[in-house]
Amino acid sequence: MPAPELPDLIPLDEAQRRVLEGVSPLPAVTVDLAAADGLVLAAPVRSPLTVPTWANSAMDGFAVVSADVAAASPAAPVRLRVLGEVPAGRAPDAGVAPGTALRIMTGAMMPAGADAVVPVEDTDASHGASEVPDAVAIRTGVRAGDNVRAAGTDVREGALLLERGRACDPAAIALLAATGVARVEVHRRPRVAVISTGDELVPPGEPLGPAQIHDANSLSLAAQAAEAGAEVRRMGIARDTLPALLALVREAVAWADIVILSGGVSVGAHDHVKAAFEDVGTLSLWRVAIKPGRPFAFARAASGGHAVRLFGLPGNPVSVFVTFELFVRPVLRLLAGHPRAFDRPVRMARLAEPMRGSAGRLNLTRVVLAPDPEHPDGVIARSSGGQDSYMLASLAAANALAFLPPGADLPAGAEVVVWEMRGRDT
Repeated sequence: MPAPELPDLIPLDEAQRRVLEGVSPLPAVTVDLAAADGLVLAAPVRSPLTVPTWANSAMDGFAVVSADVAAASPAAPVRLRVLGEVPAGRAPDAGVAPGTALRIMTGAMMPAGADAVVPVEDTDASHGASEVPDAVAIRTGVRAGDNVRAAGTDVREGALLLERGRACDPAAIALLAATGVARVEVHRRPRVAVISTGDELVPPGEPLGPAQIHDANSLSLAAQAAEAGAEVRRMGIARDTLPALLALVREAVAWADIVILSGGVSVGAHDHVKAAFEDVGTLSLWRVAIKPGRPFAFARAASGGHAVRLFGLPGNPVSVFVTFELFVRPVLRLLAGHPRAFDRPVRMARLAEPMRGSAGRLNLTRVVLAPDPEHPDGVIARSSGGQDSYMLASLAAANALAFLPPGADLPAGAEVVVWEMRGRDT
């Protein structure tokens, strides 16, 4: 009986189009601001407050009438009577009249009558903890408004703080907290279930038996998914039987938005992922024209009324890493509510050495980017080491992937597209 024909390899752009088709943000939930880190806003946020709500001091020093001290200098200091102080968190007990001053702390409310603050360093007053002096010598002149934060100079009540689709990063959280926003409407985190397959796999830390290797894929996938903002469950290692695999896949589908399997996706006698996907869902994609990563399966299923996407990635760890970046990460971003599926910086780089593509497949080569000595704004790309798909040392050394066209033999100096995977200084 002749072997069944394999389907043609699908080009990368077509494969990505199929995977991304119909992906929309997950439902919105309302969470406490403290739990919003990394989540994406499902609705715009407007400020309930004006910030600063009232004028306050930008320095530790003395609140003064600027006209009193306009001509002050080290050679001719101006002496003012000190009426008291205004600490942060307490409204002023008195105002400032010509010829007087109030000691004031950073962030404290400006007293009536004062229109500027003289930093303590520009006076003869003691620095640090000390008693309020009866008088102070001002050694530097100031103008009206100096060292004062006027009301509303940051945010006005009702102003748009953040657009829908903005991730709640630390800067966004600081802005929301400062304006009194305690709860936000966000898209929930995508739930990702990770399954490794293979009789040969042993968890790290356990002794290896004959012909066994440590399971790197489930940990690397969990880390990649968490970095992309997902809630992750590692479901364990499925042994090389269809019933064992189906048991874990069905458990994963019941919980997850995305199920990722590594290994068992090719055409070997013990490769059951394709059959498992066809059992629980509809297979949409198999075999992509890339290297590494040709064995790749994608299916759709439904569970409890919500859509589940299943990704079958190759078994070799570099192929796992690359196919996650190309296919899974973009889906996670759209599910999480990000407006763009692809976020890795893309640029052109000059090859520091000749590189060879793969016949009929786009070659994703691990490279190290460095500043181009001949072009100040450019970068050069150098191979990070061995390019076989089991070689993790060169993956850890790389900071980018170079896209080499199918069948191309590229000389040193040729320009290629690169995806930056992490900073060039890390």
